[in-house]
Amino acid sequence: MRLDQFLKWSRVIPRRSMAKAACDARRVRVNGLVARPGRAVKPGDVVRLDLPRRVMRLRVAAVPDRAPGKSEAGTLTEILENRPKDLDA
Repeated sequence: MRLDQFLKWSRVIPRRSMAKAACDARRVRVNGLVARPGRAVKPGDVVRLDLPRRVMRLRVAAVPDRAPGKSEAGTLTEILENRPKDLDA
């Protein structure tokens, strides 16, 4: 599954266009490497997002075949880190 689609379906980022923009701005890494929006993700991959005000790291727990419902979306990822970005730096 495409990275931008996964970020939308897992509800980490609300819209696919926003996920694509974050990837294009080099703010998304998968397993330590800068990732493009079309990069395939699989269970076990570690995704790091450097958002304007947050830093998130998550592990892909599952990749669905179809768009999940709201209750199922939370089971797609395992949050490893979710903290505010240091604004002093």
